[in-house]
Formats: sequence, C-alpha cells, structure tokens
Amino acid sequence: MTVDPALPRHDWTLTEVEALFARPFMDLVFEAASVHRRWFDPSEVQTSQLLSIKTGGCAENCGYCSQSAAFDTGLKAEKLMDATSVIAEAMAAKAGGASRFCMGAAWRELKDRDTPKLATMIAGVKALGLETCATLGMLTADQARQLKDAGLDYYNHNLDTGPDYYADVVTTRTYQDRLDTLEHVRSAGMKTCCGGIVGMGESRRDRAGLLHALATLPEHPDSLPVNALVPVSGTPLGDRVKREGEIDPIEFVRTVAVARLVCPKAMVRLSAGREGMSAEMQALCFLAGANSIFVGGRLLTTPNPGEDADAALFAKLDLRPMALGTEANAA
Repeated sequence: MTVDPALPRHDWTLTEVEALFARPFMDLVFEAASVHRRWFDPSEVQTSQLLSIKTGGCAENCGYCSQSAAFDTGLKAEKLMDATSVIAEAMAAKAGGASRFCMGAAWRELKDRDTPKLATMIAGVKALGLETCATLGMLTADQARQLKDAGLDYYNHNLDTGPDYYADVVTTRTYQDRLDTLEHVRSAGMKTCCGGIVGMGESRRDRAGLLHALATLPEHPDSLPVNALVPVSGTPLGDRVKREGEIDPIEFVRTVAVARLVCPKAMVRLSAGREGMSAEMQALCFLAGANSIFVGGRLLTTPNPGEDADAALFAKLDLRPMALGTEANAA
C-alpha cells in the first residue's frame, strides 16, 4: 500500500526529518508545493495582526527577546492595556484586512487576577467577527478553559527550537513546561499556534529537531509560525547573530518547506523577520508552503512590513487574503 505523502503523520523520526532537509532544494520545494496544493488554495494567504497588550518586564530569560527583564535593551515595561483600547486596535486591524487578531503579553505565566480583564478583551474582539488568538505565557488547565469560554480560538505557545538546543535559548522554563501548556490548550478545545524561531545560532539538526517535535505532537499545530530571528542589541542571541550573521535565506526556505511536509494541514506562518526579506525570498516561502503572515507595521516590539508594502507584494505575486475561517480541505 502506497502512503500518500500529503496525509498527516505523527510517527516521523528525527532521521526522516533531517533527510527532508538534505534533499535537493528544487525537489524539496516542488514536493512541499505539491502537498500544499492538496490542502490549500496556493493563491490565498491568511492574515493576522499582533498587538502587544502588555510590553516588557518579563521574568523569562529567552536569549532572543527584547522584553526580558534580564537584558538591557532600552525597552520600558508597561502595564496591561485596558480592554477598550485593545478592542479599538482590533477594529482597526479588521479595517486593514486582518482576519485574526492576536494579543500578546510579556508574562512568564498568566495570573488568575488578570483573567477577567483578558476575557473581556477576547469577547470584545470576537464580537467584531475576528478570529481570536492570545499568547500569555504558561497556562493551567483551568485558565485554558476560562479563555476558551471567553471566546479564544487560538493559543500561541512556541517551542522556540529543538529540544537539544533549548537550554542555549532559555533556562527559566523547561521544554516540558511548554508541552504541558499545549496539552492544556488542546484539552480545553482551543486550536494551537505553535512553531519556533530559526537563525539563533542553531544547527540544521536543531531545526529538524524543532519540526520533529511539532510533527509528533498528539495533534499537529493548527498554525505553525516560522520566525526568522530579528537580532535585538542587548540580547545574547541577538548580539551573537549580529557578530556571526543571520540564517541563509535558502536554508530558511528549506525550513518552511519541511514544515509544510511534516505538518501538511497547518497554516504555516511566515512570521517575524519579513521586514528584512526580499520579495523574492518571500515568494519562495509561499511557493514552499507558507500561507499565513502577520500584517501591520509592528510585531510586538520589532518592525514588520506595512499595509502598503504587503498590498504591493500580494499584487506582484497574485495572492489574495484568505477568507475568515478557511480550513484545510482535500482537493
């Protein structure tokens, strides 16, 4: 019996994922593009907008992050925004063409005292007809249920990198902590948004390790962000990348293609780092299976292409925004 390469698998081995990375580039991108077309319209791209609802002062020591209290990046810590302001930002995002609105808070974990205020935000954004997403750090099972009840559709909680490189990125929480939060999110009935960051000085094997970890979860991520590190001065990994150089663009495209192959039904998001990517590099990423982006001129604390730039890119590549609620379907 022949196995359809476009059908989701959960039994990938690390060796198999490494072998995908090692395939001839043209063959790899062609296969990823073919699998992508099995589940999605290749001319459609899902658009999300991300707002930092609580900036800076995070107790984590993630080596890439400008918001960590452990590093001097010149970023001032701010309090949690009020719900009215967040909903107003969501209205503007919808008017600008976003179909999903993501709210991010620089916390190690959600505190119960903040849950009611967040529930008001989520319900208000949901009432606008937008999909809702939040990234608030670690969750308990009860907190996940409360967010689901408030109307939260997606919860973002990245694995960041492969398990073998993880201790070089962050030491204030474990890989298992991240997996536990994802389990709480799935159990509450929410969709998961989970990916990682590449270009942090990791090896190709570490990138394969990240995608292997994602592909062997009990359920594949519904959204899978592939972030290119935006190096921030004052962060250990940002300073390292400024010294040693950013990830090779073709290697980044390889990572997107492998993500599409191992998680064929996921929305693979071309996330942080697009501001520094050429139109040609982004086109290769879309060809290789990326079908989601963040719109708006800012991602939490780092720059992102503006509305005009993305409109021009979509026009040049004959792309259009994906309709709200579009899911992967077999052709």
